[in-house]
Amino acid sequence: MPLDITAAAPDPELLDLPWELPLEEWPSDRLAALPRGISRHVVRFVRVSGHVVAVKEITEAYARREYALLRTLRRLGLPTVEPIGVIAGRQDAAGRPLESALLTQHLQFSLPYRALFSQTLRPETATRLVDALAVLLVRLHLSGFFWGDVSLSNTLFRRDAGAFAAYLVDAETGELHDTLSTGQREHDLEVGRVNIAGELLDLAAGERLDPAVDPVDTSEVIVHRYRELWAELTEPESFERGERWRVAARIARLNDLGFDVGELAISTDVTGTTVRIEPKVVDAGHHSRRLLRLTGLDVQENQARRLLNDLDAFRAATDRQGDDEEIVAHEWLTTVFEPVVRAVPRELRGKLEPAEVFHEVLEHRWYESERAGHDIPLAEAVRSYVEKVLRHKPDEAAVLGVDTQALPVVAGGPPPGDGEDG
Repeated sequence: MPLDITAAAPDPELLDLPWELPLEEWPSDRLAALPRGISRHVVRFVRVSGHVVAVKEITEAYARREYALLRTLRRLGLPTVEPIGVIAGRQDAAGRPLESALLTQHLQFSLPYRALFSQTLRPETATRLVDALAVLLVRLHLSGFFWGDVSLSNTLFRRDAGAFAAYLVDAETGELHDTLSTGQREHDLEVGRVNIAGELLDLAAGERLDPAVDPVDTSEVIVHRYRELWAELTEPESFERGERWRVAARIARLNDLGFDVGELAISTDVTGTTVRIEPKVVDAGHHSRRLLRLTGLDVQENQARRLLNDLDAFRAATDRQGDDEEIVAHEWLTTVFEPVVRAVPRELRGKLEPAEVFHEVLEHRWYESERAGHDIPLAEAVRSYVEKVLRHKPDEAAVLGVDTQALPVVAGGPPPGDGEDG
């Protein structure tokens, strides 16, 4: 029986993979050394046409459903792994049927939470991970996506200017609706809180969690952060007619959170003395879209915010406030950003994304200037950063070579997700 391949753009190299073998028996020379998290299903990483692809064995119905759902979420602009296709009709050498496979693109420069640190997960890092997951959950809920299995395991994280950006990996239990009820949102939130507590307890059992981190208290962060962000994005606000500046202030706060406002619903009461506004938030990515428009750089939201701040500082320092924004942005790109990126030796460029390197160079320059008592030239800061910091960061291959399935798991913890599929 021939293979049934469903893919938007099928790659001929997929046919060369040993589909006649159960995934857990695939030879090591076919696999990429990437961390595999706890999973209900067998997951392996392979190289196909120069890219890393995650392969998950799953029933055909679930594979096709998740493939379609991930494609829809991607079209909505949500941060998820990219679905590649579904392989069905698999048989072993004896003609016995094998489970189908869901293929997703590995998210470059991303890591599962269990492989983010080779030693100990520090308190501030644990909080930032949960905070990033809360932002992801709000974005998904605003788009009508009910996750059903919120957890750190079902999420991938990319560094984002000192913070983290979270991406959905596993949509197997998800459902897409026009809007979500309060009950659906609260269910996702409670599942996330319980799962996060269990996952952090797993790390604690393996002595990979700082003793100062309380797993239960840290799991509550997602509840507080989610509700705070949801209220800011969706709750109406009333004020006196003479306080119209509060409309602009509300928009500015939403932009600072990284969200764009599609429209505002503004109404007055019967006496005409108070005004009520309700923001219609369209999507996150306000800063990243502005930077993309100005420079063509496609980066994470916090990275974009940091780069835009440097662009604004460049504009002020060169007394270009009255010039066209696009022209100044192009000059900043060619005279500031690109020289920093090119100054990184070729053998070190796989350690961090260019935008993250630029962010860290700015941080390093600030600390070095403070230590020296005067401003350090950017070129000098780059040389110092490369030698003192970047060169000593672990190589990507070393970090990604950690097999997170080998880490200890506490019996009786939360049901494992399919985390790290992407």
